[in-house]
Amino acid sequence: MFRDHLYLYLKAGDGGRGCVSFLHEKFMPKGGPDGGDGGRGGDLIFVAKPDLNTLYHLSHQVHLRAPSGEPGQGKNCYGRGGRDLVIKVPVGTIIRDRETGVVLKDLVRADEPVVLCKGGRGGRGNKTFAGPLNQIPMQFEEGQKGEERRVELELKLIADVGLVGLPNAGKSTLLSSMSDARPKIADYPFTTLIPQPGIVSGSGYRSFVMADLPGLIEGAHTGVGLGTVFLKHVERTRVLVHLVDLAPLSGPRPGAAWKVIRAELEQYSRQLAGKPEVVVGTKCDLPGWEKGAKELEKACGRKPIVISAATRQGLKELSRKLFAALDAAGAPAEEQVALPQAVKPMVTEAAPRPRAEDPVPVVRPGRARAAKTPSRKPVRKVRAGAVPARKKKSGRGKR
Repeated sequence: MFRDHLYLYLKAGDGGRGCVSFLHEKFMPKGGPDGGDGGRGGDLIFVAKPDLNTLYHLSHQVHLRAPSGEPGQGKNCYGRGGRDLVIKVPVGTIIRDRETGVVLKDLVRADEPVVLCKGGRGGRGNKTFAGPLNQIPMQFEEGQKGEERRVELELKLIADVGLVGLPNAGKSTLLSSMSDARPKIADYPFTTLIPQPGIVSGSGYRSFVMADLPGLIEGAHTGVGLGTVFLKHVERTRVLVHLVDLAPLSGPRPGAAWKVIRAELEQYSRQLAGKPEVVVGTKCDLPGWEKGAKELEKACGRKPIVISAATRQGLKELSRKLFAALDAAGAPAEEQVALPQAVKPMVTEAAPRPRAEDPVPVVRPGRARAAKTPSRKPVRKVRAGAVPARKKKSGRGKR
């Protein structure tokens, strides 16, 4: 299943508690304090992976917590640190803080890690509090709390070429003919409900990613139909391929169909409407396509590329045209990212993050040790000339 929007609760691991311990061994009855420090809490890290194209694998566990550090032990043993929790997301995922609305990170590069929540520092044991004036320290520190966030994940697929057009314009058929992708193809509208990417190969070991997007209808920029749910995926593309049915059995004619999609793109985003566009007329194997091609050329002001995905007519010409358009576009898609707000994107180090207070030393509860004084035996007073009484011997054992 496809999922491009998700809310998550993130919690880094807490630091382990420091230990209060004193060394007592043979020949060392008063070895001194030896309480170790607690372990560090695990960080929560997001990594963009190119082999993922959905957020569905995270939808069943919306509370993500990294392991905490273990408490310190005696004999100056430190607690084990918590392991970092690595969360894999698709390339093109935007991470936004739900409380402030600030974009924390836009993962547009493959294998790019970002630490969203840092683990807490481990607390100190009583060994660190020992000194000339505190030779029997009973203080220790609780571990520092790990950071926590509530974030919003939004996925915008990154593709070089995006297919747009009315429903049943032949987008899925074209993708299956030019790549190894196998999208669902049927004779009814809205067959494609999720974006379908595919890799198109060319000469000289060149290739690009083509994405089949669900069909758009009039009013899509306001949410009609699938609307803005999938229009956002077109923002990442470098070149738009506008497919128009040259021989429609119903619906608007080719010229009017082209104007409807262009108006929706312009009303949704001016930057999106300004991307390079390749106009393609489909289904030239049906009767009456010549009249539709003339109407389309008159509406868009340039000659469209006429193809037939069923007979593979014009596919080589279209492939050459797309490679040339990508070369003219220049910069890759990851450098032309338009964030959905005017706030400057903030990396993790500069982004607002919850502050964890430094741990305060805690005195271990216990009875206060009183100072020992040497015990004195009572002195017996004997009168002068008196003979001390002898102790009677027991008669036991005599026969």
